[in-house]
Amino acid sequence: MTEVISYAYAVARDDDGSLAEALTGLPGVAEAPVHLVRAGDRGEVVVAVSPVPEQDFQEAALRANLEDLDWLESVARAHHRVIEALAARTTVLPLRLATVYLDDERVRRMVDARQEAFAGRLADLAAHTEWGVKIYVEAPAPTDRPAAPPADEGLSPGRAYLSHRKAQRHAREDAYRDAEEVARRVEAAARGHAVDRVQHRVQQGELAGGPGENVVNDAYLVPLRDAESFRADVTRAAEGLSGVRVEVTGPWAPYSFATPPEAEPQQGAVP
Repeated sequence: MTEVISYAYAVARDDDGSLAEALTGLPGVAEAPVHLVRAGDRGEVVVAVSPVPEQDFQEAALRANLEDLDWLESVARAHHRVIEALAARTTVLPLRLATVYLDDERVRRMVDARQEAFAGRLADLAAHTEWGVKIYVEAPAPTDRPAAPPADEGLSPGRAYLSHRKAQRHAREDAYRDAEEVARRVEAAARGHAVDRVQHRVQQGELAGGPGENVVNDAYLVPLRDAESFRADVTRAAEGLSGVRVEVTGPWAPYSFATPPEAEPQQGAVP
């Protein structure tokens, strides 16, 4: 018989008792149904939880699973799906991916112990959403292969190679210089609306997605009333410079700003 433990997605307030409806029929991790664990004096603080196989989240198994991109994508999609369903109705504090507890009672104790801190953070984030801003440099890739010299220039192969490398270097320098200028403009535009910012590590490899080199990967916390102005001003800040691409995504639940207070799981959380 497979033992199960409790996978926790997010903390929220359920003052009107309507959040359970948002989770009805919604599959969580491992396609398991999601339910609410209630805590607090009146049960108004809730955590979205679903059962998962314990064997998948034990330390060694979890390390291996995190290297399995198919498994990781499946868990991340389910995690995000549950959080977005709650975020459509109220402010949520997303917990880290793969946060698990031995059982629902351990989840309840965790929330009861930190109820005041959770309530304060939920109040701080009310009527705010997260927006992502990534900047990519699309500079020409360096190459050791010389370009064929134009016939009318009469350059020797050696001089053609040096000319090609010089032009290539200048093009890359221009692209990175433009990216710095765009980053300054974008930050100025974003700060006109946002109340907080988190600078994440730039993404590389498969995580980067799309063409170009990711050189800025920021998250901004923006009041709902400023959402469209934020998007428009940040997008406009990138105009007029070639070789630089700005990607604005959102609105998201405030993943980067939740920071659950000392919400350490009983076992198996991803750092």
